[in-house]
Amino acid sequence: MRMALLIALLASSSLAQAKMIHVGPGGNAQEKLQTALIEAQPGDTVHIAAGRYALADGLSLDVDGVTVKGDGPDKTILDFTAQKVAGEGLLITSDNVVVRDLGIENAAGNGVKSKGSDGIALVNLRVEWTGGPKSTNGAYGLYPVSSKNVLIDRSVVKGASDAGIYVGQSQNIIVRNSRAEMNVAGIEIENSYDADVVGNTATNNAGGILVFDLPDLPQQGGRNVRLTNNQVIDNNHVNFAAPGNIVAGVPSGTGIMVMANANVMVSGNHVMGNNGSAVMVVAYTQAFTDKAYNPLPRAVAIAGNHFMNNGKSPSFAGGKEIAAAMGGTLPPVMWDGITRYTVPGGGEESADGGIASDAPGITLNLGLQGTSPAQAKPAPLTLTKLAADRPAIVLPAALEARAK
Repeated sequence: MRMALLIALLASSSLAQAKMIHVGPGGNAQEKLQTALIEAQPGDTVHIAAGRYALADGLSLDVDGVTVKGDGPDKTILDFTAQKVAGEGLLITSDNVVVRDLGIENAAGNGVKSKGSDGIALVNLRVEWTGGPKSTNGAYGLYPVSSKNVLIDRSVVKGASDAGIYVGQSQNIIVRNSRAEMNVAGIEIENSYDADVVGNTATNNAGGILVFDLPDLPQQGGRNVRLTNNQVIDNNHVNFAAPGNIVAGVPSGTGIMVMANANVMVSGNHVMGNNGSAVMVVAYTQAFTDKAYNPLPRAVAIAGNHFMNNGKSPSFAGGKEIAAAMGGTLPPVMWDGITRYTVPGGGEESADGGIASDAPGITLNLGLQGTSPAQAKPAPLTLTKLAADRPAIVLPAALEARAK
């Protein structure tokens, strides 16, 4: 009992010492903001008052348990138009951090990045490149990577030259109630485990929502991703990614694209007005040398979605011909039909159960990874009745409470 009392006293003492650090607009914005982030202690809140803060360099936070809070994404604006080095606007390398109620404009690199964080919440943020979509814009708007217990909520990203909202090589993730517009990819989950993408809007991007797994990364084997109750609408923007970028290969007009992932549920989404595939399920398309990598999609389930006015003008190679063969419009779901691949320096591996769908679709029956789409032999998908959900991802209660 004495030990329990001591722990309680220590905890209450720590909370009592937590403080609010106020930063206001005016001169020396760079120094004032970075000093506040350096001097903050666990439990503190750095409050950035309404105003525009002109910054010539990125900001960084490496203290656990800090909240960085503005007065609203259109009131407190961190303006990186004059940023000299193409890094992050804000880089976070600590745990249990909440960043909320801020606008981040024209970062030379990425908007907000967390790296190696356990417990990161990005809430009610606006990240925007105000000059419109350009290949010279920063790659990612909101960019948690190699992180755990990730929440992105009620945020907006516009103009990213790769993905507006991107979570990579991470685990236990929720992206919800957010909007991605005029990016190459709206929302992307890459090489990650256990992710919910729920209640978001992806519109006027080249591709709406992507679930990818790539070779040659420290974490691979992406799996257990749920896309549900999202609005994926009119993603027909020209693809403005820099040449050589993996998302440069995403065809304009793509609603949802799943590549080389396992156990992906696509359910309850409204997918409308995308000129190409509403849902495209494919193997990794390029040659690779990573012997541990599996390039095939496995156990992708598509159930209970609402599809309307998709597939009228596909931009990918052979798309118009396939659409013509299907009566002028692609069906809602397209699978490349690849079920085999060659292990670098080894033999051939295969995987059954690439896709199950309760919506009409086609398989291209390409068979072996690396086969040219010109060899496609389109055939209807076999329709399957499916359960439309799985248990939701749960984040630590303390993180959710601070993010409200």
